[in-house]
Amino acid sequence: MIRSRFDEQLELLNRELIEMGALCEQVISMAARALMSGDTKLAAQITPLDGEIDQMERDVESRCLKLLLQQQPVAKDLRQVSAALKMVTDMERIGDQASDIAEIIGFLHGRGGEDCAFIGQMGEATIRMVSGSIDAFVRRDTKLADEVIAHDDIVDAYFLKVKTALIQYIAASPDDGEYALDLLMIAKYFERIGDHAVNIAEWVLFSVTGVHKGD
Repeated sequence: MIRSRFDEQLELLNRELIEMGALCEQVISMAARALMSGDTKLAAQITPLDGEIDQMERDVESRCLKLLLQQQPVAKDLRQVSAALKMVTDMERIGDQASDIAEIIGFLHGRGGEDCAFIGQMGEATIRMVSGSIDAFVRRDTKLADEVIAHDDIVDAYFLKVKTALIQYIAASPDDGEYALDLLMIAKYFERIGDHAVNIAEWVLFSVTGVHKGD
């Protein structure tokens, strides 16, 4: 009876993580769309959603602690709950960084990322990483988790391309340097989001295999 109750709570925890992950995917997609279109109204919708992600983090942490206190979990359960605690921290930071991107888009006054094609491609690659890490968790798919980790090299390569392109842009249009620096800051946030997706993928691997690649 106690075990079945524990399993129910574990299943509820998984559903909450999936919902939180889906919201993370949504805010990143919104940030990328708002950036490329210069849509400040769309960007303004992101920060309230980040608040929802923050609340979800608190709810998941509370459920994890209750699970750990209510019953002595076996090793596999312990891995799952401890991985969940780590994953929500990365998800919450993804929400924060999407909100930071939205704030910078507000400073662009309707301009988008059209002067740096690579930043749009970097945004798409980052979204794929976040989606992949959440899918890997849902399906407990170690192969997909490994693919997400490998994909980080692609996002890092895009960041270098964005940086090079923006340095050239500043050289050609020195009066527009602030705009270029804003885009560079956005690219840096995309890179950090990719790092958090890697962390999530590593915790998925840990929850399935008991081995953490980051160690």
